[in-house]
Amino acid sequence: MATEFHLPDIGEGLAEATILHWFVDVGDRVEADAPLVEVETDKAVVEIPAPIGGFVLHHGAGADEVLPVEHLLAVIGDEGEAWSADVPAVDASSAAGPTAEAAPIVGTLDTSDTPAVGVGVQALPMVRRLAAELGVDLEAVSGSGPAGRITDQDVRGAASQLLGPHTRVPLSATRKAIIKNLTRSWQEIPHVTTYSSVDASPLLAARNAAGKVPLEAVVMARLIPILKRHRGFNASFAGDSVVEHDRYDIGFAVDTPDGLMVAVVSDVDSKSVDQLGTEIRSLAAGARDRTLGHSQLIGQTFTISNIGAVGGRFGTPIVPYGTTAILSIGRAEPEAVVRDGEIVIASEFPLSLSYDHRVIDGGTGRSFMSDVVAAFAADLGG
Repeated sequence: MATEFHLPDIGEGLAEATILHWFVDVGDRVEADAPLVEVETDKAVVEIPAPIGGFVLHHGAGADEVLPVEHLLAVIGDEGEAWSADVPAVDASSAAGPTAEAAPIVGTLDTSDTPAVGVGVQALPMVRRLAAELGVDLEAVSGSGPAGRITDQDVRGAASQLLGPHTRVPLSATRKAIIKNLTRSWQEIPHVTTYSSVDASPLLAARNAAGKVPLEAVVMARLIPILKRHRGFNASFAGDSVVEHDRYDIGFAVDTPDGLMVAVVSDVDSKSVDQLGTEIRSLAAGARDRTLGHSQLIGQTFTISNIGAVGGRFGTPIVPYGTTAILSIGRAEPEAVVRDGEIVIASEFPLSLSYDHRVIDGGTGRSFMSDVVAAFAADLGG
């Protein structure tokens, strides 16, 4: 009786496999548990044994063809038996009994001599994809794996030779986290950045009057009334709604040896400039020393980035995921500006505001920036 055998899921989440080699041709006999076919997945090359003994009546795919999981792999029956795809047959999973259930699937460990470069390239699908991404010709790569199979390290090594002398620096866990978060923000948030500048004197005077606190302290204090008026900037996008926060937890960027980190000052609206300055200094030191707790690095409702501290001017800051806006303040340098109809030399802070265009329109963005300029330019004494 003809028995159909479907491609099993030989690896967690396997979607398909490539047929490499049939051990038994159509018309030949195979014993139960004997090797039937060799297939290649993204993770391994494996031999699939026959679930029952009998004669092979049909191959579900030829060599080098891709077969999805659960599709017909082979049909085994009696000698001379006719089989047609239009005629129902017994499924091997129910017909073969304990033998099929216990049939092992093992990876091949061919120890034959390594073939010459370019002769029958052997590489897993994921290695082939890597080679395509890196521009590596597999025909010119010698494989270091079993039977000369090309590994991902072989491909990376070949790619490095294409680049010439260089140093490969492994990514730290912190850098990987930064990459993941920034990539998610950039991919999901439609960014818009608007620019302006403001006389640096009032903010610097207020900073000095408060005992030379970090500039971020004065900036945070002056942002609170603006965030209360423009609630969409102190918010989160929630798919079918916008969550406008009633708390004012402002994050500020800290340049550390391990990369850019954002520390969070909570309840900014309830703290004085002096208190903010003390907390900002403490958080910045903790960020650089890697001693901050998890709660001190998440949950901001708005973010500022003082890129002027590292010599930056204008920029295009990326909105942290889970928020709707970020304000960047650049380095104030003497330049020619127009004041009261005359050209004078003065220092101005370059301002760059990036926001989530799903939540904030262009007009609203400019209105927020205008309020920021007005607040920063005001002589409030702190």
